[in-house]
Amino acid sequence: MTMKFLDDHGDRAYALLRIVSGLLFLAHGVQKFFNFPTAFPYPLNPMLQAAGTIEVVAGALIIIGLATRPAAFIASGMSAVGYWVAHGSQGPYPIANGGETIILYCFIFLYIATRGAGIWSVDAARAK
Repeated sequence: MTMKFLDDHGDRAYALLRIVSGLLFLAHGVQKFFNFPTAFPYPLNPMLQAAGTIEVVAGALIIIGLATRPAAFIASGMSAVGYWVAHGSQGPYPIANGGETIILYCFIFLYIATRGAGIWSVDAARAK
C-alpha cells in the first residue's frame, strides 16, 4: 500500500513536530516555575532551575522557530543530561526507569537541530 497522498506534506508535518515538541517542552518549564497546570512535585534546586529555564527559553524559541538550531541543540543536551541524572541511575531501560519521554525529547531536538526551523518559522521568514 502506498501513501503517496502524504508526499507533499513533509514540510508541514515537520513544522508541526517542531511546534508541538516545543510547546510540550515549554510546559515542563512552566510547571516547574508556576506550578501550572499541576504542582511540580520536587523542590527547585539549582539544577532544576537551570532545566526549567532551558525548557522555557528553548521551548519558546523552538515554537516560533527563532535561533532554532542552537535552541534545539541545547534542549537535546539538557534532555540527555536529565535522562542520565534522573532516570539512568534507576536502570538502563527507559520503559522501566520512567525516562522514555525525556529520551524522546533528546532525539527529537537533536533532529530539529540538524534540520533547522523549516517552514512557519521566524528563521525562514528572516531568510527571505
